[in-house]
Amino acid sequence: MTTLSPENSLSARQSASFILGLHPLVRTEAWKFLTGYYSWQSSQDERLTVDSTRRKNYEALCQMYEKIQPLLENLHQNFIETRNNITHDIQKLYDKDPLGNVLIDKKRLEKILLLSYVCNTQAEYQQGFHEMVMLFQLMVEHDHETFWLFQFFLQKMEHSCVINIGVGKNLDTLNNLITFLDPVFAEHLKGKGAGAVQSLFPWFCLCFQRAFKSFDDVWRLWEVLLTGKPCRNFQVLVAYSLLQMVREQVLQESMSGDDILLACNKLIDLDADELISAACMVYAELIQKDVPRPLKDFFL
Repeated sequence: MTTLSPENSLSARQSASFILGLHPLVRTEAWKFLTGYYSWQSSQDERLTVDSTRRKNYEALCQMYEKIQPLLENLHQNFIETRNNITHDIQKLYDKDPLGNVLIDKKRLEKILLLSYVCNTQAEYQQGFHEMVMLFQLMVEHDHETFWLFQFFLQKMEHSCVINIGVGKNLDTLNNLITFLDPVFAEHLKGKGAGAVQSLFPWFCLCFQRAFKSFDDVWRLWEVLLTGKPCRNFQVLVAYSLLQMVREQVLQESMSGDDILLACNKLIDLDADELISAACMVYAELIQKDVPRPLKDFFL
């Protein structure tokens, strides 16, 4: 990835990431291009400069935070509450591999999450961010890389995983998509299965992190989402594909909303490539139809 020439098409590089996936040996460096941490057209010298600047900016933010922390503690009740939530969530994380080796540094993770909460006014801390940032910490070596990759990831995803920005829109569009592509299923979800779709917000808040069997599968899907291919807001097609996995059972057993949610929560240990392929098939079906304007604007 570091030797790609500027004349190579950005679209071609993103397509390669989408179709083939990223080899683990290049993932760390490639993610910096996919998220916008580095420009695709940058030289190696330019990237060294950018990384140095991002490190200095991160250190400056840390210094600012240390100065204003007493003020936040005294004047902002939300800060104390959020800090307690972050501490509580991090303590629940299992930080060791099967051999007992420590995978993450919880203190560093807590610092990054607090700094993100204070500095990113668009994306206030929400439960699940600790699991997402943990994956960035596992991917890169330095704290400034973890912090900026998370910020750029949220931006590139158009904050679609943030509850007060994108999650509600994702759920509404998912409902509309089911109505358009699968009226029979939609009718059940509006009747006996009412409330099930709106209860699936953790899928979007966590970017489906808990549905997969390995971190590599999570990264694989996130990489696809970052490419913007085959369409914008691909995460909703992924959610639709997950619902289709339980569709037959839901209709045969005439499940209620709570039962549908339980069935969806059992969708774990999935293979990312299989789910991505299923979502691509939904997209292929969608573009063959006369798509309503709201769906067209959302995806195309």
